[in-house]
This record gives sequence, C-alpha cells and structure tokens, in this order.
Amino acid sequence: MTATLELPDTLRFTAEDEIGILTLDRPAKRNALDDTTIDSLGEFFRTPPDVSAIILEATGDHFCAGLDLSEMAERDAVAGVHHSRHWHATMNRITESQIPVVAVLQGGVIGGGLELASAAHLRVAEDSTYFALPEGKRGLFVGGGASVRVPRLIGLSRVQDMMLTGRKFDAAEAESIGLVNYLVPAGEGPAKARELAASIASNSPVTNYAITQALPRIVESGRDEGYMMESLMAAIAQSSSEAKELMQSFLAGTGPKVTK
Repeated sequence: MTATLELPDTLRFTAEDEIGILTLDRPAKRNALDDTTIDSLGEFFRTPPDVSAIILEATGDHFCAGLDLSEMAERDAVAGVHHSRHWHATMNRITESQIPVVAVLQGGVIGGGLELASAAHLRVAEDSTYFALPEGKRGLFVGGGASVRVPRLIGLSRVQDMMLTGRKFDAAEAESIGLVNYLVPAGEGPAKARELAASIASNSPVTNYAITQALPRIVESGRDEGYMMESLMAAIAQSSSEAKELMQSFLAGTGPKVTK
C-alpha cells in the first residue's frame, strides 16, 4: 500500500481529507528526475493511496528540469531502450491512474519535466512557468513519452519547433495552445489545484473512472467502437448509487447548476 511505501528524499506525500499531495522535493537540482525518483513515482501510482484526487507539485522555483544528467551513463542501444521504456511505464501509470492527477507547474518544465507534466490529467501553470524540449540541441531525442503525449496536446508542428530550434513557450502561450488548462498568478497554483481537486473529489467515483479510463480509449478508437464504449460507460455510470444521489439533489434544487 502507498500509505506504507517508503519514498525517497526526493518525494513527499501528504493527504488532506480526500486529496493526496505528492511533492517533488529536490529544489537544489531543480527537481531533476533521477532513477530512484522515477522508480518511486512508478510504485506510487501502481498502488496509489485511497484518495479521490492527487495533486502533483514541486518545491522551489522550478517544477522539474527533466532527466538528472549527472546520472546519464554511457549506455549501449539496448540499455538505452530499457531505460526509456522504464520511463514510459512510470508515465503511463500516471496517465492511466484511476485517480485524477492535477499538476501544479512553476518555473522550468523542461524535457523530462514536460513529459511528467503531460502525463497528468490537468495542468495548472503559474505565470512564471516556461516549457522546453532541449534534447534536439543536445544531440539527444526525447525518451520519456514526449513524442507521443505532447503532440497530442499541442500538435506535431509546435513540438518539432521546440525540438529543432530550442523554442520555449511561456505560461500564457502554453495556455493559448492547450498545453496547460489553467493559468494563475505566481504563488496561486497550489490553491487553484486544491480547488480543482476538491471539485473532482465531489464527483461520482464511477464518473471519474469513466473519464480517466474510458474517455482516452474512446478518443483513440474508431467512430463506431467509440460510440459503443460511450453507450456502455453511460449506462454503467448512471446506474451507480452516487449518480442517483447527485441527480436527486439536482432535481430537488440543492445540487450544483451550470451558470454563466
């Protein structure tokens, strides 16, 4: 169980009611990801805590500067593939988590840091945030999933621009192109993430499961297959006890309503 999982010094976990907070805690290294941290992130999301939403945040001025280059060993091609696939497994566990994950971003979100951020379900960026994929200027290529996830968020051409020229996107640009969901002033990221996590936690767990597990598969499927999966998931969701309670409160006028 994650509650008893021994985390390394680079990670901290706390819980506030139904919300879990997982913190990258290596500010002296701009929260660069070493192998131990990647291992522990993978284990954390393999057996996550009993919470309804998880906030992924970082201490210091930067969310994550990417791969810890001090650990970049002279690997042969086979070892390089295994290392990359290990990163993929960790990032996939975040993306495929049944518990929605909200990332809080500030300062540098670079290389592997962007791979980590893009694995979350929602991203909140403070206005100090900037995004980069500098691997192309270092004779490298991304290896933690950026070539798959980031183009699906912002398009192939923008990712090629980042990698070919070293272009950076600031927080406002990132919001305008869909790389982040929410843009907030400096210091307000954690509060916004907690607001979003509380909203997520108030949903039916079955609906959250459908959104994190079924919706991505519907998007990746063919049209007719997608319609069938949607029908099945809609039937399952509306049959849950939580859905019935939420609908009753809505009909009674006590539930949340959509307003301008």
